[in-house]
Amino acid sequence: MRSIFVWEGFVNNIKEKKKIRVVMAKVSLDGHDRGIKVISSMLRDSGMEVIYMGPFQTPENVVMTAIDEDADVIGLSFLSGEHLSHTPKIIKLLKEKKIDDMMVIVGGVFPRDDIPRMKDMGIDEVFLSGTSMHGVVEYIKVNVK
Repeated sequence: MRSIFVWEGFVNNIKEKKKIRVVMAKVSLDGHDRGIKVISSMLRDSGMEVIYMGPFQTPENVVMTAIDEDADVIGLSFLSGEHLSHTPKIIKLLKEKKIDDMMVIVGGVFPRDDIPRMKDMGIDEVFLSGTSMHGVVEYIKVNVK
């Protein structure tokens, strides 16, 4: 009889330790992907499952992949200055599909003055170039919905 309780405890522990799933993408014509590849590897090394979509994605493709992959987080990288035009499209698509439990984070190189606007649109966190990798991992682990 005791072995049944031990097994149930083991199964419950596995369920509780579900890996965080992160979809990483570059939207639009921004093909500079070195930073997102480094972040993707670092998230994977920290125990997360990472679905790296690569560059040249559309907002629709990112959202559909995140839904199909049952992602907890969408991570976007921008260097081309298109963060204020593409990020709202992703947030709008998530709202249209009534998805409110998926974290959206953005990283890259853009003006600090844009951060409040991005957070007002619904971005959970913005990471500028030079942010500590440990900070990104900890933010996701602590705040994933």
